[in-house]
Amino acid sequence: MMRTIVATVAAVGAGVLPGHVVAQDGETFAVRGATLHTVADGVIENGTIVLRGGRIVAIGQDVEIPAGAEVIEGEGKHVFPGMIDAFSSLGLTEIGAVAVTNDASELGRWNPHLNAHTAIHPASEHIPVARANGITHTMAAPGGGGRGFGGGGGSGIQGQATLIHLDGWTVEEMEIEKTAAMVIGWPTLSAGGGRFGGFGRGGGGGGRSFRQAQERFDEQVAEMDEWFVAAQHYKQAVESGSDRVARNIQLEHLSRVLDRGMKVIVRANGWREIESVIEFAEKWNLDIAIAGGNGARKIADTLAEKNIPVILGPVQRLPQGEDTGYDDPNTLPGVLHDAGVEIAFATFNSSDSRTLPYEAANSVSWGLPQGAALEAVTLAPARVLGVDDRLGSLEVGKIGNLIVTDGDPLEITTEIEFVFIKGLLSDTDNKHRRLWEKYKGRPSKLKAVTTT
Repeated sequence: MMRTIVATVAAVGAGVLPGHVVAQDGETFAVRGATLHTVADGVIENGTIVLRGGRIVAIGQDVEIPAGAEVIEGEGKHVFPGMIDAFSSLGLTEIGAVAVTNDASELGRWNPHLNAHTAIHPASEHIPVARANGITHTMAAPGGGGRGFGGGGGSGIQGQATLIHLDGWTVEEMEIEKTAAMVIGWPTLSAGGGRFGGFGRGGGGGGRSFRQAQERFDEQVAEMDEWFVAAQHYKQAVESGSDRVARNIQLEHLSRVLDRGMKVIVRANGWREIESVIEFAEKWNLDIAIAGGNGARKIADTLAEKNIPVILGPVQRLPQGEDTGYDDPNTLPGVLHDAGVEIAFATFNSSDSRTLPYEAANSVSWGLPQGAALEAVTLAPARVLGVDDRLGSLEVGKIGNLIVTDGDPLEITTEIEFVFIKGLLSDTDNKHRRLWEKYKGRPSKLKAVTTT
C-alpha cells in the first residue's frame, strides 16, 4: 500500500507546514505525475521520480512506484535539482555586526591548514531560511564576504572550504566533502577601496599611484610564491623518505594543491589580477576557479580557452570601477556564457543565501539564457567543485537533493512546496516563516494604554 502526502490549506491552518515531516533513513519517496526538470537530459512531462536510500533510483514516465513508498501527487507541480550556493558563509556567520557570531576567518594571512568544517554551526538560523527557498547544499568557505564579492578577507591563503548539505544535526551529518577546495585571496591591484575603486584621491588609497600599487601587488604575489616554493620543497623532502623532515602542518596541507591535487578557489576581481592568477596557476600546475571575477569580461576568451570557471557573486550590486558601465554586473554572466566560460552563481554570504535563484534570474533579463541560469545554480557549480557525479541534476544514482515547486524556482513568486535532502523530506519551517505567522495576525488597532 502506498501512502500519499498532500499539502493542503487545512494542514497549514492546523500548524502542519508543507515539508514539516520527520523522515526515517531507508524510507522510499516518490513524486508522481510532475514535470521533471533534469537539467542534464531535458524535461520529462508527467514523470515520476523515486528516492530510496538517499539516492535517485528511478526517473521517467513509466516508473513503477515501490510498495510502501510515500507519494507526493505531482500534477501541476515541477521537480528540480536542489540548488547550490557555490561560495557562501552559511554556518560560519550569523550576525555580521556581532563579532562573536562570526567564524568565517582566522587571524593571520597564511592558514592552509585550517578547515571551515571545524567552525560550521548546524543550528544557524540562516540554514533553514536558505533551505526553504530551494538551496539544498553549499560550499561553506573561509575568508568572509567582503566588498566586491570575492575579494573579501584580504590576500593570503584563507583555508579549506567544506561542501555541506543544508540539513543535519551535526556537521558530520551535513558533510559532502570535508575539504572541497583551498581558498586563496589574491592581492588587489588597486589603490582605492571606494565605491567605484580607482587610484589617487577619492579612491580610499591615500593617493597611491598606479606604479606604487603595482609594486605592492608584485611584493604580495612574490610572498605567495614563496609559500608555494616552500610547500614544493616540503613535499619533495617528505616523498624522499627523509627522517630529518620536521612536520609542518601548514606546508603539509598547502602541498596538496600542487600538481592539481586539490581544487583551488582564488578570490580575484580585476582583469589584471585574474591574469596574474592564471600565470601563477600555470607555473604551479593548479586546478583553479575564479571567485568574484567582476572584471572577467575583458579576458573571457582566455578563461574559456584555458577552461577556467568563474564563480560569480550577486549581480544586483553597483558596478566596480570608474569607467565600468552601469549594467556591467547584470550583463557579465551572459557575456561569459557566450564566450564559453563555465559560470556558477554564489552569494558569498550567509543571510542572503536564500536570494541565490534571483541573482540568476536577474541575469536572464540581461542576456543569459534561462536554461544556462538554472544550470548555473545546479549542475555547473557541481562540475566546478568536482561533484557532478553525485549532485546537480536529476539522474539515477545521484544523491536525492531536489525540490518540488509550483513553478520556476528562479521566479520570486514560485513556492517551494517540498525539499528533499539526501533522499529524505526536509523541514521547511524557518525563522522568516515563524515571524510571518506571528505578525500576520496582529491586531489592526492597538488599545491606548493610559499611565498615571
